[in-house]
Amino acid sequence: MDKIYKEIIIGFVPVLLLFLVFIGINAIPLIFMIIIVGALFYMNRMRGASMGIGGSERKSRNVTPSYMTFDDIGGQQRAKTELQEALDFLIRHDEIAKLGIRPLKGILLTGPPGTGKTLLAKAAAHYTNSIFMAASGSEFVEMYVGVGASRVRDLFKEARARAVKENKESAIVFIDEIDVIGGKRDGGQHREYDQTLNQLLTEMDGIHTTTTPRVLIMAATNRKEMLDSALLRPGRFDRHIEVDLPDKKGRLHILNIHAKNKPLADTVNLEQIAEETFHFSGAQLEGVMNEAAIYAMRQEAITIDQSHLSQAVDKVMLGEKTDRESTKEERDRVALHELGHAIAAEAVRPGSVSQVALSPRGKALGYVRHNPQQDQYLYTKENLEQQIIIALGGAVAEEMFYGGRSTGSRNDFEQALHLVRTMMDSGLTKLGIIDREMVTKEELMKENSAILDELNVRTRELLEHHRVVFQQSLHILVKEETLSGDQFRQLLEQAKVHIAN
Repeated sequence: MDKIYKEIIIGFVPVLLLFLVFIGINAIPLIFMIIIVGALFYMNRMRGASMGIGGSERKSRNVTPSYMTFDDIGGQQRAKTELQEALDFLIRHDEIAKLGIRPLKGILLTGPPGTGKTLLAKAAAHYTNSIFMAASGSEFVEMYVGVGASRVRDLFKEARARAVKENKESAIVFIDEIDVIGGKRDGGQHREYDQTLNQLLTEMDGIHTTTTPRVLIMAATNRKEMLDSALLRPGRFDRHIEVDLPDKKGRLHILNIHAKNKPLADTVNLEQIAEETFHFSGAQLEGVMNEAAIYAMRQEAITIDQSHLSQAVDKVMLGEKTDRESTKEERDRVALHELGHAIAAEAVRPGSVSQVALSPRGKALGYVRHNPQQDQYLYTKENLEQQIIIALGGAVAEEMFYGGRSTGSRNDFEQALHLVRTMMDSGLTKLGIIDREMVTKEELMKENSAILDELNVRTRELLEHHRVVFQQSLHILVKEETLSGDQFRQLLEQAKVHIAN
């Protein structure tokens, strides 16, 4: 029908203009008026279409999530306990009202990506038997001023309406990536961002926790420091729950959850995988189990064994194996580089090397895998210096045999600089306890260079003492492409005997 009207208008307007010109009437003002009205009509249609698309996206995401409980989420026991305690305010509203406690209005989940913040929000909806409404911060950002604020109003309005319709006493509104719209208002942001944030603050202020349906807003971010202080104050986001990377016990729990639907061999040791995956997020651990199943499928194996899981850890950590071909000189250089890392690691932490590999993975042309260590969250000056020596081992080995470094040391240097920065911020250098803003860049660079120069010398002395290991191991590593930790330590012992004689 709209198409017919459009064709009639397109045919009628030119005829009308020609008729006006024929009878001697100036049609130019009318032409301008038609152009302006047409432009306004087109902009209005585009804006409506944009809002309609956003609404359809929200409706597709706001379907009540599949059944999920806190028991289905691994590795976040502290966060789950803290969240359940906060949600009890929503459930036991009559009891807390007798004590004069104000129910919570908002819960902010913070932490690295992939740690399960969205899963916790879904489990919270089932725990409280609430309507669940989900949106991403990016859905509220539009080129048209006022659209984001309108979508915030619609989200809260729809949450209340759905709760009434489904006879629920409460609703949970979850906003992921809230830092997109909740950033600090410093005067330099786009007006649309400010309007959207102002509307969100207004909606949170307007939440009446004593009336039904009660609305609780949950949000997630991995950049809490960017959020506006008005969002973080009590009465808006009353609880800030840290959803951190899981410890060894949590990693084992997550691995067991994702292993339930996979045929594991009887010899599989998931505890060992949990030890090897220090600093892995829940999403990465799920990826390990999935990649292990893919490796098993490639080999047409009936079950997933330990080798598949070890390959999967390497894949998630470093990337897939590549088939890049390199020259003999480049392979020798990479082999010496990795042997430098391995020798340095065994010298400062005996028994730590698990594998020395020359096969390219991701952007790495070779790598050294270390045996699982105990989870460690506090480091002494000696610990950090040992890590720096291991990081510098590759570049120092290249200098010993080639007289210079290569671009392959870039990531090693980044790691070393990060460790030095940690030492400075922790008061473990000659500068003592410092505030970076009170120290000049020249002083920081001078101390940085002094630390790295000293450790570079120590690394050089250590590797020179084991020069014979390079000579005995290089040919074997280039030929076999892989040395196990036991093979490498055997070569190391033989070299020590040779040095002693």
